[in-house]
Amino acid sequence: MGRRGWLVGLSCLLGSLLISLVLWAQPRKEPVSILMPAPFADATVELVETFNREHPNIDLTVTRGPLETEAVSDLAISSLLLGNSPYDVLLMDVTWTPKYAKAGWLEPLDGWLGDDALSDLAPGAELGNAFDGHLWRFPLVADMGLLFWRTDLMDAPPRTPAELEAISASLQQQGRVRWGYVWQGRQYEGLSCTYLEVLRGFGGRWLRDGSPALDSQEAIAASQWLRSLVNRGVTPPSVANMAEPEALQAFESGDAAFMRNWPYAWAELNKPGSMLAGKVGITTMVSLPGEPHVATQGSWGLAVLSGSNHKKAAVEALQFLTSTAAQKELNLNWGYTPTRLSVFEDPELISANPVLPELQAALAAAVLRPVTPIYAQLSDLLYREVNTVIAGEIAAAPAMETLQRNSVQLERSTGGVQ
Repeated sequence: MGRRGWLVGLSCLLGSLLISLVLWAQPRKEPVSILMPAPFADATVELVETFNREHPNIDLTVTRGPLETEAVSDLAISSLLLGNSPYDVLLMDVTWTPKYAKAGWLEPLDGWLGDDALSDLAPGAELGNAFDGHLWRFPLVADMGLLFWRTDLMDAPPRTPAELEAISASLQQQGRVRWGYVWQGRQYEGLSCTYLEVLRGFGGRWLRDGSPALDSQEAIAASQWLRSLVNRGVTPPSVANMAEPEALQAFESGDAAFMRNWPYAWAELNKPGSMLAGKVGITTMVSLPGEPHVATQGSWGLAVLSGSNHKKAAVEALQFLTSTAAQKELNLNWGYTPTRLSVFEDPELISANPVLPELQAALAAAVLRPVTPIYAQLSDLLYREVNTVIAGEIAAAPAMETLQRNSVQLERSTGGVQ
């Protein structure tokens, strides 16, 4: 090799070494991965981009999970059972917390977030984040069951079951609506949420003193009332196969006066071109006189996995995504209900979203489904049995007695609901 070639080779070698030194000297980005259901992954794209710009030492990525809640849980659990989950943070449904915490999959957040972590949360939003004396998740968005009503067909919503039936019958007789009330009656989690609101409105409890109480007179009356809505023609028989989309479709087309659904439906009903834009109000579920009007709490919150190797960075991402600024953006751009009191009271948001104070009131009336690691099994028993009542296959009393017996058996076989 000639002198010139030798110098060229040395120059290339030195250049490569210099590049390697520069790359080595640069701080390595700490990776943080979050698993979210598809809608939330889509809604947080801009927030993730902002976080990565403002945190150059962290590389935050979101895995876009399935659409269905249980499918996301199955995906998360399968990775956790393998013992090497690729995720650092999970966006969790409120009912998952006890099961995941009991299994040792979650990192306690008390030490990371401090004693006053929940101080800015609106009443109702603080529910479902703690279990067994520790804080495991922080709510990203609130969700609660709502009764939607047609403001162009009535001056005020019904507050009792009898009023709902009477208004429905009157409007049906006048030919103004085909059906009075549509809701979620299919064999799935939505029915458990629907039934819980009616159960509490009839004075019943799913658990009483830590044990199932589903053969009480109140529980039987609640399931009987749901069936009676079908018998009296207030609700279509197809409700036994309805989930949220089917109920929304019937209500949005003008076929029903009332609908039970979640806050997302408000944006759908008021979007440009909707025949019901500006003609819908929201409130909490009807109840017997003297009983509370409640809303099933259905929030989504972020939790850090105990097996994460990047917990500090994961907590930073959690704090950013649940911050006041992030919740404001999610409400303005995507219509998600906030959890922070300061966001509910933001004048700009109230101006852009006048229904916000009503959502806050509904959140304050929120009740939790049973807080237990065996909730999924309890719910499966409930929605299967209550569905048979709605479909007219079994009378309410024997169905609820069977449900009680099976729930108690589950409790005993698993060592209790705690």
